[in-house]
Parts: sequence; structure tokens; C-alpha cells
Amino acid sequence: MTDLFPLSTTADEQARRASVAVLPVGSFEQHGAHLPLATDAVIAATLATAVAAAYPVLHLPPITISCSHEHAGWAGTVSISARTLHAVVTDVAESLRASGVHRLVLVNGHGGNYVLSNVVQESGGAMALFPGVADWQAAHTAAGLRTSLDDDMHAGELETSILLHAHPHLVRPGYEAADHLTDREHLLTRGLRAYTESGVVGRPSLATAAKGHVLLDTLVQRFAGVLDALGA
Repeated sequence: MTDLFPLSTTADEQARRASVAVLPVGSFEQHGAHLPLATDAVIAATLATAVAAAYPVLHLPPITISCSHEHAGWAGTVSISARTLHAVVTDVAESLRASGVHRLVLVNGHGGNYVLSNVVQESGGAMALFPGVADWQAAHTAAGLRTSLDDDMHAGELETSILLHAHPHLVRPGYEAADHLTDREHLLTRGLRAYTESGVVGRPSLATAAKGHVLLDTLVQRFAGVLDALGA
């Protein structure tokens, strides 16, 4: 799994002279019985690695624990507060500026990291959050996913497809029979456990490696729009 971490040297980065850094942000939370707790971090790091292979950016190591409070109660889930995540990201941005990198893209793999939107808003145009809803929808359409983005919330067709493509050894047997769809009207108040016994919300049975390949490829292509928005 060392391919998920940047292995460049300071000499490599001096030669690259990147003006934009990418910071993967994941989580450590339950993803049913078929995907690892680190799923969001793995997906964010995988996407950041693919982006760094396609564009001249500074590839940073992932933040692997974030705001997973809606998953509290499942074994293994660990969270930090929104204020802590805010502080970590802004500290990273400040450190980057000291080394001459003034633009930062947060590659977010966990939908519960709502505070990242505020961090980006507060940056005054120096940060971007990727992928956005439009990016996910474009990738969803291109890959021909059959479950809507809203229904496929957690450990479903999308996430399982990406891991089947990029890290198939991480997907355990049983996903073919793990489908569970449900409304989540009061998710922030009641938590996810009120809506799913398994922890799954989506249809992982529809996942394929081919869909995962298209999902990642489409997102990498759309990253060009983020660089344009940053003026990089």
C-alpha cells in the first residue's frame, strides 16, 4: 500500500516547483462487513495519487481520521471534531505557503466532512474541494452506475467499484448480498445506526471493477477544471 503515499524527495519537489498541493482526506469508520474501516482514506489517497500522476501538483499524505460521528457505535470507528479537522487543514495550508505553495486542493473521500466546505470558503480562493457533487455525478453517469448518488450513500455500488478496480484484495466476500436501501431523514440527529443494521446504504451487489476504472478516470479528467478555478 506504499503506492498510496507520496515517495518523492525534496529534490524531486524542488525540480517540480508545484504551485498547487493535493491533500487527501479520508476517515476511519465502518463500511459494512465487506470494506475496510479505512475505505474513505484509501479512496481519497488513490484519487490523489492518480491526480498527481496526471498533473504537476505536490502530492501530500492523507489525513486518515476525520468527522465520522454519524457512524458512532460501530466497532473500530474513530472520529475527531470538526474544529480539529479545520485546524489541521488550515495549519497544512499555512505550512505550504511558507514553502511557496499557495494553492491547496482537499481531495475528500468522506461525505461527513462538512467542515471542509467552510475551510475552502474561508480561504478566499486559495483552496478547492474535490470531488464536488457535479464531479461525482459526471463520474457516476460515465460509469453507468445504476444506484443514485443519494441512495448509494455508504459501502455501496460506487465505493465498492472503486476498490474492486484499484485494490481488489481489500474487498471481502459478501458484498454481493449486502444491498440495503433506506431513507435517512434525521441522519445528523439519530446517526446511521438508526437506518441500517449492517452499516451499508446502497447496492454493492452492482459493483464492478470496470465501473471503478471509469469512475476514477473521469474524476482525474475533471480535476483540470479545479486547476482552472484556482488560476493555476
